[in-house]
This record gives sequence, C-alpha cells and structure tokens, in this order.
Amino acid sequence: MWFLFAILSAIFAALTSILAKIGIDGVNSNLATAIRTVVVVVMSWGMVFLTNSQGGISDISKKSWLFLILSGIATGASWLCYYKALQIGDASKVVPIDKLSVVITLILAFVFLHEEFTLKSLIGCILIGIGTIVMVL
Repeated sequence: MWFLFAILSAIFAALTSILAKIGIDGVNSNLATAIRTVVVVVMSWGMVFLTNSQGGISDISKKSWLFLILSGIATGASWLCYYKALQIGDASKVVPIDKLSVVITLILAFVFLHEEFTLKSLIGCILIGIGTIVMVL
C-alpha cells in the first residue's frame, strides 16, 4: 500500500509544480506560498476530523512535538524557496534540482537514522545527480 501512496504523491507533486507555475504568474511568491499553505492546512485538518484522529493529539510526546515543529519549519522554508525559484526559473529546471532532496535524504538517513547505505543506494544517488545536471544544463 505504501507504494501506491508514494506513486500518488509523485503524481500530485508533479501537478503541484505545473499548477503552481501557472498560478504564480503575477503573484508574489511568499503570498502564493501562504495561500497554498492555508489550503494544505484545511485539507490536513479535514482529514484528521474525517478519520476521527483528533483524539491522538494528547498522546503526542514532547520529542515528537519538537521534531514535528522542526519538520514544519523545514517544510515552510522549502516551500518558500521552491516558490521563489519557480517564479523566476523554468519549472523544467527548478523541479529536477528540487528533487535532489532524494539524494540529500538518503545521505541524512544514513548519517542520522543509521539506515543502510548500499551500493545500490550509492549508484542511485550518482545517477540522480548526473540526471539532474543533464536536465538543468
């Protein structure tokens, strides 16, 4: 089931880039990010209430709160930078560079989460890096 959600995530991320590039025309990138964020907040809380998950808030540990907040800050910074890059650059160049997050995530997962970094992971990172360079040049 995770694979289906991952594929859907990729499809929606692709749509996000195209729809954002069209929608951001003539709009300040920070304002556009704020509008997008409000929509995401409404959708997220809608799913919480739709699935009756709101009771779990009191069960969240202080550590989880801290890292969820830090993750939210990182998401906000990412979105602000992404929208600014998308506003002034071509989507066909901005998006591949943004997807270097896959390589960075694998490295960070190895360093901080002690996840396995295999030869296959290394080859994949190299290919993604080379592919990004080829697409951007």
